[in-house]
Amino acid sequence: MDDLFIFQEERMQSIKSLASDIALKEQGLNFIRDTQSCKYSYNFDWLGLPILQFPQDILAIQEIIWKTKPDIIIETGIARGGSLIFMASILHLLNRNGKVIGIDVDIRPHNRKLIESHPLSSRIKMIEGSSIEYSVIKQLKTIITTSDKVMVILDSNHTHDHVLEELHLYAPFVTKNCYLIVMDTVIEDMPVTFFPDRPWGKGNNPKTAVHTFLKENTRFEIDHMIENKLLITSAPDGYLKCLH
Repeated sequence: MDDLFIFQEERMQSIKSLASDIALKEQGLNFIRDTQSCKYSYNFDWLGLPILQFPQDILAIQEIIWKTKPDIIIETGIARGGSLIFMASILHLLNRNGKVIGIDVDIRPHNRKLIESHPLSSRIKMIEGSSIEYSVIKQLKTIITTSDKVMVILDSNHTHDHVLEELHLYAPFVTKNCYLIVMDTVIEDMPVTFFPDRPWGKGNNPKTAVHTFLKENTRFEIDHMIENKLLITSAPDGYLKCLH
């Protein structure tokens, strides 16, 4: 029997055991809660630009891209651009003509300049506008062809209504066996008073939007194996695999 196959089977059994370890999962949530005040997830760069994600999620997304090999990755929410560079770098290593499309309501000039001057900029297209505007969706439809394999990451406005609308608009772009990833679903698992200066919070966030969406859309299911092996993730229940 192939050695790598044996290793992967042993790893799968380990992940299954983690799935039932409530104490470890609670420790992961506590870590996220306790490091929020120092903005732990802001501490990392990818090839020179801040990526603003937990390292565990970065690694998981890399695995997904390498495994599914999408032609197009759409991300709502650009921030400082590190995640666009990150995804472009994986597509570049795959030696394909893959592109990353970043959408943000406000692409600040200094961030745009850094992204456009990066060596991987040829693989990146940015669209300025709200992710739920008709004009933005219309632009996407002119870029994406029916033969493209498409992956989507939602990481912009985190209110229930906004994310639910994003899910309705962007889910049709996602192709079979690719992923629709909803970031910051962990907001639901944080204390009620955790986001006093934000329009989102417990009961009004990406996870509540995901659960509402899945009640009416059977194309997707939560890939719990990803969050079970990560233990620390900003996207519990947010890794959605497209089934058909």
